[in-house]
Amino acid sequence: MSTAPVTPHASAPAVRLRVPTDEDALTWHRVFDDPRVMEFFGGRSAELSSYEELTARQRRHDAELGYCLWTVTDEEDTVLGFTGAQPWPHTHYGPVGATEIGWRLGPAAWGRGYATAAARTTLERLRAAEVGEVVAMVHSRNARSMAVAERLGMRRAESYPTPRGQEAVCFRLEL
Repeated sequence: MSTAPVTPHASAPAVRLRVPTDEDALTWHRVFDDPRVMEFFGGRSAELSSYEELTARQRRHDAELGYCLWTVTDEEDTVLGFTGAQPWPHTHYGPVGATEIGWRLGPAAWGRGYATAAARTTLERLRAAEVGEVVAMVHSRNARSMAVAERLGMRRAESYPTPRGQEAVCFRLEL
């Protein structure tokens, strides 16, 4: 997968998307080790082993499907977080069988257009992989992520209760 900078829109920041490496597990752990980042993911930082498993799974997805949750870097190759797509990972709730687009960036990247730019690049790659539709599952109180979904042209669809007793809004987009 190319790591050349991509600027999908003239006013968007340049981003690079690459398949996550073993080293990215530690970097994601460090970048996401912030209660603000984890607010809608249980509120606590995940263990390093969770990110080791996640990056390994994403490498498998990329090899098998041609897409994954890619590591996002800026022009200086600083890791900002991840953006990409994967099969919806749960079998007991949510849009089972769907392809989920998602993004998670560290606070240093917030409010600068990186999530939207990287997600637009993801949509281009998913179209090239002939994915027909994507969903984004967003915590009902996560206004920033809802705004990204809306900027991508996604439409608000159904809602689901999560295993933690919260509400997740499902956004959908036909490709």
